[in-house]
Amino acid sequence: MPWLAALVCCSAFDIALHDAYGMLHHVPVYQTYGPNWMNSDLGAFLSPARDTKVSFAGRYPIDFFRQPPKRRLAAWHLVGGMDPLDAAGENASNPDDGYPVLLREWIRRDGLYCLKIKLRGNDGGWDYTRLVHTGRIAVEEGVRWLTADFNCTVTDPRYVNEILDRLRDEEPRIYGMILYVEQPFPYELDQHGIDVHSVAARKPLFMDESAHDWRMVRRGRELGWTGVALKTCKTQTGALLSLCWAEAHGMGLMVQDLTNPMVAQIPHVLLAAHANTIMGVETNAMQFYPEASRPEEAVHPGLYQRRAGSVDLATISGPGFGYRMQDIKRPLPEPEITTGLCPEI
Repeated sequence: MPWLAALVCCSAFDIALHDAYGMLHHVPVYQTYGPNWMNSDLGAFLSPARDTKVSFAGRYPIDFFRQPPKRRLAAWHLVGGMDPLDAAGENASNPDDGYPVLLREWIRRDGLYCLKIKLRGNDGGWDYTRLVHTGRIAVEEGVRWLTADFNCTVTDPRYVNEILDRLRDEEPRIYGMILYVEQPFPYELDQHGIDVHSVAARKPLFMDESAHDWRMVRRGRELGWTGVALKTCKTQTGALLSLCWAEAHGMGLMVQDLTNPMVAQIPHVLLAAHANTIMGVETNAMQFYPEASRPEEAVHPGLYQRRAGSVDLATISGPGFGYRMQDIKRPLPEPEITTGLCPEI
């Protein structure tokens, strides 16, 4: 099984263990990441980079959290490569479901001010045009920040550098709005040890798919990456360890999405609230599965809708992750028992 797939499969069980520990002791889970609740400090789990004087002895995850945690987070909207940007992109296949279709509609309805732009990474002309087209709409609509996601498809840093340099020279306003660049290069850093210092000299360069665990973050730093995107879908444990390692070594942080609907949204945004992210959190379940989270939204209003470009964590409280499952009215089907598959049945 591919390692990333294994992490995704394991993440639900890993998150459940963290939640159970907080529930057992009747405290929020992020309070358990300190010396009163942990048997070992981070020195038992992490090793610093050889070129630093960083030490993890006597330090715990809680030492690297934002204090106090954010209660409101800027929400990043994902602009997919196939998403229509304006009326010219409308066609009969666009859904008529009451939700926005065009980018301007999304921006105006949700008050968005952070856009993540998906690019191809193998067509420089298309990628540049997409950045300019999206950027001009963003400027007109009052958006403040952009990020460019090349999706692991680039193999030569010159590809990214040429696009960024052209943007700097021809569209300086849009260039200035790009807060960081996300994972242009293949994520297997051992097989593709590309020196990326030249890209990072232009814009902060964040690992996403490469950031399997803190060891890969350490390898990425050696190659010139300057930040790491954390994801709870790669396990809460791994995200926390990568957060601590990156923070200790002066790397930037983001919390990215793998589309987290229903209760998966809660640990996702809690991680962003406690991490010192460069800007808010990517959260796109309300784009792709807006109806899936209606029962949770009734209990946690503000968490499943983006208002004024933000999500609101005010209703998250209580032990563990604060799921409040007893209040969520979600009908579940009866379990199906199939005989004949196992001799014991």
